[in-house]
Amino acid sequence: MFNFDSVELSKDRKKLKILDQTLLPWQESFVYLSDIDEIIDAIVRLKVRGAPAIGIAAAYGICVSILERYPVGKKELSSVFEDYYKRLLESRPTAVNLKTALDRIRDTFNLSINFRSSTEEIVDDMMEVADSIKEEDIKMCLAIAENGLSLLKPGMSILTHCNAGHLAVSRYGTALGPIYLGQERGYNFKVYADETRPLLQGARLTAYELSCFGVDTTLQCDNMAASLMSSGKIDAVLVGCDRIAANGDVANKIGTLGVAIIAKHYGIPFYVLGPSTTYDPLTASGKDIQIEQREADEVTHMWYEKPMKYKGEVKIYNPAFDVTPSSLITAIITEKGINKLK
Repeated sequence: MFNFDSVELSKDRKKLKILDQTLLPWQESFVYLSDIDEIIDAIVRLKVRGAPAIGIAAAYGICVSILERYPVGKKELSSVFEDYYKRLLESRPTAVNLKTALDRIRDTFNLSINFRSSTEEIVDDMMEVADSIKEEDIKMCLAIAENGLSLLKPGMSILTHCNAGHLAVSRYGTALGPIYLGQERGYNFKVYADETRPLLQGARLTAYELSCFGVDTTLQCDNMAASLMSSGKIDAVLVGCDRIAANGDVANKIGTLGVAIIAKHYGIPFYVLGPSTTYDPLTASGKDIQIEQREADEVTHMWYEKPMKYKGEVKIYNPAFDVTPSSLITAIITEKGINKLK
């Protein structure tokens, strides 16, 4: 579908290669990273984003950053690994894929350090696991696309929020996966993309992706979703997810909850799509999900020529995610199947 992956390794497998999503849609620029501070900064600043892509970036990132530092003693190596692990884990706390991927790398590290004699051998073992995480994600995305497409009909109009496509995963996408698969099979979907304030992932990323693949795409402001749905122009809503609690509550990009409420009011199916790794059985409900709070300038400065804030003391509320209760979700779609909630 695309001639690149948003997250991969350099040809010599010594650097993390990512497409800098902060520059889209104006510029396609790839950056090569091996320093742990740069990798964490790339995750925090959303140069790489999307729950699955973050997990893959962290898995590869901890490998190349250890290889970059190349400590000689096993005691020093263990200390460095734990430091990098904790810092990466704290970089985006809401997306469960980050922890899942890092924990798999950590398990391999703890086993390998007892049997391998060199840092290179230990990193090779970790790299194999990171490769597996990416390959598994590719297969999961294709299966999610197939399962999601089974719920849709040719010619449907679909609303999506934020970006859960090729840029947010290894390949294809979660919420956008069925749309791409349908496009390949002649379904001719029409997609309405919320701009997704304040970071404009829908405007900058989703609309960019869809138009590159020839999908009939309309961009709209977030506060236009209710007007659109009330007019009968939307047949289904497809969104991604960053964490799914044990009771089916879902954390996703801020604004998702509002879309779900409107969809229920107008009787429009609201589908959540993501890999099974997004399920977090240790989190009982949405109330237990840690919601990341981000910097105020994303709201007031980032996309404006002049600050959009009165010069006096005005506080800024900027959560990265909200939680949609399971009662508002029609079905959760993973690579394993379709879990209908209502």
